[in-house]
Amino acid sequence: MEDVLRAAAFIIGFGAVFVSFMMIEALVCVKTGRGDNYDFKETLANLVTGASYKITDGIAITLFITMCYDYVAQFGLQWQPEVTVWSVIATFVITDFLMYWYHLVQHKIRWFWVIHVTHHSSSNMNLSTALRQNFIGSVNGGWVFLWLPLALVGLDKNWALVAIEVNLIYQFFQHSEVFDAPKWFGKIFNTPSHHRVHHGSNPDQIDRNFGGVLIIWDKLFGTFQAEETAGEIKYGVARMPEKKYNPFYLQTYELVAMLKDIAKYKDPRILWMPPEWVERRKSAQLAD
Repeated sequence: MEDVLRAAAFIIGFGAVFVSFMMIEALVCVKTGRGDNYDFKETLANLVTGASYKITDGIAITLFITMCYDYVAQFGLQWQPEVTVWSVIATFVITDFLMYWYHLVQHKIRWFWVIHVTHHSSSNMNLSTALRQNFIGSVNGGWVFLWLPLALVGLDKNWALVAIEVNLIYQFFQHSEVFDAPKWFGKIFNTPSHHRVHHGSNPDQIDRNFGGVLIIWDKLFGTFQAEETAGEIKYGVARMPEKKYNPFYLQTYELVAMLKDIAKYKDPRILWMPPEWVERRKSAQLAD
């Protein structure tokens, strides 16, 4: 019960912080002539999807994710470091490295993309877009790419939770066209400029800038794209949601589309192939 109360306090507390910053950003948009960047209905949908995601995520962490963490941890390094500057830095870097690969997997495997697509399905870019998440994400298994490696490394599960949440809080502030960071900061860290490219749907913007806090992983693994060379950014995805203000539809429409594709083509590979694989098959068949 104590864990549940702590989780509820965390959600409510940071929810209030996020909404406060959203209100500030919306006011700046109005004063600078960009009031259309905040659509009331879409913002409300983002708040509902964000709340449903965080509630189910908290339940999943309490009920089974930490249980799996404890089981896997016994086969790991048993590091359990004392809290020092170096152990905090190591925890931060390891978590961010895993966050990069977890994010990349969400884009490259359709089973995980059907969850993550909700986040990319907005045609606007503002702080409320960060909350546009999917409640199914807690049960589709994607968390194993993040939580279980941390267990094998030997991190205490409470510190792992803190590291993950701090990373996600940082990412919230990357969703903006109003705020940005100095260029020198963006040489190492993720910035709104970098993340705007990530949300773009034009060819030079797709599958770029997966970093959470650090952008160095993208530079190391060849997925970095600077905003200055990315062209005009068009937000959204190839298959935009028809009911763009319906929170439940926003979180399920691509899952339904995937299941229909599997039924139509009778090919289970659709589950683990990239999101665009079916469209490429269609194009190849038409060319033949």
